Amino acid sequence: MSDLIIRFAKENPTWGFDWIQHALVKVCYHISDTIVGNVLKQHGFEPACDRKRSTKWSTFLKAHWDVLVAIDFMTVEVWTKSGLVTFYLLFVMELRTRRVYFAGSTTSPDEVWMKQAAREFTACDDGFLDDHKCLIMDRDTRFCESFRELLKQSDVEPVVLPPRSPNLNAHLERYF
Repeated sequence: MSDLIIRFAKENPTWGFDWIQHALVKVCYHISDTIVGNVLKQHGFEPACDRKRSTKWSTFLKAHWDVLVAIDFMTVEVWTKSGLVTFYLLFVMELRTRRVYFAGSTTSPDEVWMKQAAREFTACDDGFLDDHKCLIMDRDTRFCESFRELLKQSDVEPVVLPPRSPNLNAHLERYF
């Protein structure tokens, strides 16, 4: 029983004693929130309000797997008839399954190209971002304002990472 209480507390850092106790009832363990509190105290767990402030990045991600998607570029240098050319490859990854979608490549990821990529990601019938809430991206200028606006119009919140922030969790928690 105590292993399950500890697991709930680790995987759900915002849950207090009452929430954990209610979750236990759902899986047929009828105990009081006081017992839950005692078990957590014995194993060195802080109250939920303190645990929330010290959430590890990995715990935060696991708690929001179903709605998080990340996007980024990589580059490849290719020798062509006209010399060395840089190709930009755009990828989107579903964090829960680690499924990667190759969105396309170009030698010039300008605003027009990025807007078309956003339309394809959010296509109502087969877009990769269907059923996802947030798209995490870095501060790359290629993720232009019009790209982010098209995402918002399709109810996908673009989450631009802060510059080298030590507290990334606090930045992302605004969206949940």
